[in-house]
Amino acid sequence: MNDQIRSSKTFIILLFLLIIAACSRIIPPTPEENSILDGPVGGLTNEENKIFLAGDIAFNDEVFTEETGLGPRFVANSCAACHAGDGKGHPFTSLIRFGQTEPLQTPDEKTGAPQLQNRALPGYEPESLPDGVPHMKLIAPAVTGLGFLAALTDLQILENEDPLDTNMDGISGVASRPNPADYFVQQSIHNSGGKAVGRFGKKAGAIDLLQQIATAYNQDMGVTSIYEPRDPSTGLLHSPEVDESTINDILFYIRTLKAPIPRNTENPDFIAGQQLFVSINCSACHTPSWTTPESDIAALSNKIFHPYTDLLLHDMGPELDDGATEGSAQTYEWRTPGLWGLGLSKNSQGGQHYLMHDGRAKSIEEAILMHGGEASNSKQAYTNLTNAEQAQILFFLESL
Repeated sequence: MNDQIRSSKTFIILLFLLIIAACSRIIPPTPEENSILDGPVGGLTNEENKIFLAGDIAFNDEVFTEETGLGPRFVANSCAACHAGDGKGHPFTSLIRFGQTEPLQTPDEKTGAPQLQNRALPGYEPESLPDGVPHMKLIAPAVTGLGFLAALTDLQILENEDPLDTNMDGISGVASRPNPADYFVQQSIHNSGGKAVGRFGKKAGAIDLLQQIATAYNQDMGVTSIYEPRDPSTGLLHSPEVDESTINDILFYIRTLKAPIPRNTENPDFIAGQQLFVSINCSACHTPSWTTPESDIAALSNKIFHPYTDLLLHDMGPELDDGATEGSAQTYEWRTPGLWGLGLSKNSQGGQHYLMHDGRAKSIEEAILMHGGEASNSKQAYTNLTNAEQAQILFFLESL
């Protein structure tokens, strides 16, 4: 009897071990937190986590159809179509902005401006770009960590302006001041009693994440809301096709996505590359660190974070001047992009980097060498480094 019990126990243990071994092959290991971009910031309450989840579902799972408000002309049918895994877009999913060639110019909406809807539902013709019109091809940015940038005050951004290059470092960044006739700008000025400062988008044409979200629904998917009630195809007022609560859920979701977490921070090449990055003055525009003020979301309050951007507009030289613009930016001015998550960006781009505003750079080094204008001195300093030093900078950037 005892032998039978022992045999049964042995069989059960062996079976249990076999099941564990089989599951370990079927179920992949949980990825390291610093190897993925999505996920909530730490410290959210239970109620906040519920809102985050609702926003996550709306952002990553909802696909619009004709019946739910898509189009009739559009660029994409979901948020995730352009922001896979909350990461950067691919040139295949790029969008085109046109109709503004001077700062604060109002685009002629009769031409389909300010954005080309290059896809259409059956029975409709997609828009075509008017002949000879300057335009900007743009790929979608990663959306992680944006809540930290949104939490900064306008004053914090304005403190870094240096339009006359008074410190004589060759850098003269200016803050974006979008068109005061814009609804979102008017609301911001009314609520703050001051001036609205742009901080989101390739030209910093959007003052906050609500504007980014509502505009994306409208211009990217042809979906109207209480914030953007006009059908972009006809210009006519239309009842909301996405409700305010869904927009608010997505707004909270993007506000509370975690900041990208750097990797290899103890590696000597990371440390050396970081020091070289500062020594050749890349950090003059790619500001390493900021601190958030008090926020209505406690998890975002008084936090030091490292986006590597000053959120200002800079002259990037003729090679990156597409002849089109938005907001108060000149055609040759671009907002400093954040470098956090740079090394992970290719994960949402098919395994290869597509960098700069339109994805024209196929590697980090290629992007560095495309810098001009105010970045010319830093680019030259990079080319003057030894191969080993350049490799250390690239290792550092790949690890962000």
